[in-house]
Amino acid sequence: MGSGTLGKEASDFLRFLKEAGQSFWQVLPVGPVCGHLGNSPYASPSAFAGNTHFISLEKLSAELDFAADLRQNPFAAGSDFIDFERLSAFRQPQLEKAADRFRRRAAREQEDFRGFCATQRTWLDDYSLYAALARHIGSHDWLSWEEGLSGRRSDTLAHWQRILAKEIETEKFLQYTFFRQWRELKEVARREGIRLIGDIPFYVNFESADAWAHPEIFDLHPQTHRPLAVAGVPPDYFSAAGQRWGNPLYRWRDSEGKLFEPTLEWWTRRIGHLLELVDMVRIDHFRGFEAYWAVPADEATAVNGRWRPGPGREFFDRLRERLGKLPLIAEDLGFITPEVETLRTELGLPGMKILQFAFSGRPDNPYLPHNFRDSNSVVYTGTHDNNTANGWFYGTETAEATKAFVQEYLGVGHRQQFHWQLIRLALSSIADLAIIPVQDVLGYGGEFRMNTPASAQGNWRWKLTPGALTADVGDRLRGLCRLFNRLPAETAR
Repeated sequence: MGSGTLGKEASDFLRFLKEAGQSFWQVLPVGPVCGHLGNSPYASPSAFAGNTHFISLEKLSAELDFAADLRQNPFAAGSDFIDFERLSAFRQPQLEKAADRFRRRAAREQEDFRGFCATQRTWLDDYSLYAALARHIGSHDWLSWEEGLSGRRSDTLAHWQRILAKEIETEKFLQYTFFRQWRELKEVARREGIRLIGDIPFYVNFESADAWAHPEIFDLHPQTHRPLAVAGVPPDYFSAAGQRWGNPLYRWRDSEGKLFEPTLEWWTRRIGHLLELVDMVRIDHFRGFEAYWAVPADEATAVNGRWRPGPGREFFDRLRERLGKLPLIAEDLGFITPEVETLRTELGLPGMKILQFAFSGRPDNPYLPHNFRDSNSVVYTGTHDNNTANGWFYGTETAEATKAFVQEYLGVGHRQQFHWQLIRLALSSIADLAIIPVQDVLGYGGEFRMNTPASAQGNWRWKLTPGALTADVGDRLRGLCRLFNRLPAETAR
């Protein structure tokens, strides 16, 4: 269907993971994406909604009897990359037809839908109206909307709720369908013995239902609602100019220096919502909870930002009071200070070890496995922001001296099948958990990387195609997991 869905493709992948001796599946953020923001899952118009591209039309067609429409599917030939514009043009009319058919169902068949709308109203009402308005107006920039809408005057909102009633109902139905299909997939994962790891971006997009509905939790100008400063990171491995992300910053403290209750409540609902979908959560940009980089809104780059204190341990203590145990993975990459490490350690959260960052030529590099001091960590060959293992090693970004050091460290005299060498290194480490991007399992080159930070073009498009993961690949991965005692206890043999 142009992209993977929560239907047969995902279930097949879970069965592959089980046969390959795996226990976890980590996914990128699953929120909606916007074409004008590069379809990045880290620039979503909602921190709560699901991406309707993932809805399985096959499952819907079986339930609502519109299978004939699928004959017009333009993606039968398949591709390694998603054409988002073409995908949306095909899928949106099909989803709207499904919503129309669902409306004609008997009231008793809609009881589950009404229950979903009631239990999710704290975010669903705002998001469904925001999404309908953005589609109708042709812009997600809510500051450009008429004053009554941008300022959320109750009479203006009620007026547009009447005008867009059908569109709002359609958005709610699509969210209901996404989360119903996700629950079904999670049940398949449970049966296959696979735990799901979600991903929660630290920031939200300004062009979002969250910023529109809750401007009070962000650091905005009191009259114009425009950000005075925006998010980013200082110059680092990925960019000499830093990265100016442009997200609004949170209002963490009130005028008395106490944690700002509306912000804490919103975060509690956000993390609790995601933990209903997955078993663990990788919390992106963890260092922002200790201190975050604030860039003046009128700056073109992130160079002239400054550090501001984050909410610290108090934030997590309050979250635990409300949510209980927090099964989080701390993304502790970038400019990490002893204070950030202390916060992560005090919270007992595993950090991340990225093998592509290990080979600086120094034997004391903390990402080299012999320097791992704590098994409470997650090792990756690379992340969505890295090149693929083979793209990194065989490409021009890695100097010959570095490649020679890699070979010396690995103890191999050849450069064949580097991806399996790096996978082996990850699995042999003391880290409690090893996560391997599927591009590395398949040995793909740099043209299949997911994202190039600080680059706005060509990202987030790669997709796994049917048949790419063969039984031979699964057997080899399982064999390495057996060798390094990483097979699930009930399947080890």
